[in-house]
Amino acid sequence: MSELPHSVHNTKDLGKSKAATKILIAVTGSIAAYKAADLISKLVQDDFDVDCLATEKALEFIGPSALEGITRKPLNTDMFANPSDIIHISMAAWADLVIVYPASADVIARLRTGRAEDLLSALFLANNFSSPWWIAPAMNSNMLAHPAVQENLQVLSTWGCRILPTEEGRMACGTTGSGKLLDPQQVRDFVSSWYASGEQDEH
Repeated sequence: MSELPHSVHNTKDLGKSKAATKILIAVTGSIAAYKAADLISKLVQDDFDVDCLATEKALEFIGPSALEGITRKPLNTDMFANPSDIIHISMAAWADLVIVYPASADVIARLRTGRAEDLLSALFLANNFSSPWWIAPAMNSNMLAHPAVQENLQVLSTWGCRILPTEEGRMACGTTGSGKLLDPQQVRDFVSSWYASGEQDEH
């Protein structure tokens, strides 16, 4: 599949306020999921309009109330929760920026293969890349280095996704190396730079 031009992301309405800038945080099944609450809190403090989506496996690591309490919105988990709303379509149109944080190896593989078995993967298929998607991997060093994961990340990158770097350090499994989820403050800084640079889509 041909690479999407970078200009597809450069359509920001420069007059748009932070409060009118809509950011969707997609939380997936990782022991680092608790860091999503910190990131959401920081973005809300920065006056962005933040909503959250959590996969079923994400809820094994973080409770809905922790995320709903920060966004002050119901947590999006079920593609069929509201029969009157085709949520993966409306959410794709709503978001100016989608950040998958953390992104597990399983979710990265599902996004790459085009499976639409849950809200997040259906949302990914419903987006036309007029709004940027950022993927923040979080996994063991060996998993991150595996050719399958590297190939999946490369394909997502060529489709127009921004693959955020990982950090090095000691992980929950007890090993030390790369694969740690990027610190929430670092992502906050990236979002601030994105907003200031004029790479926000107009909706």
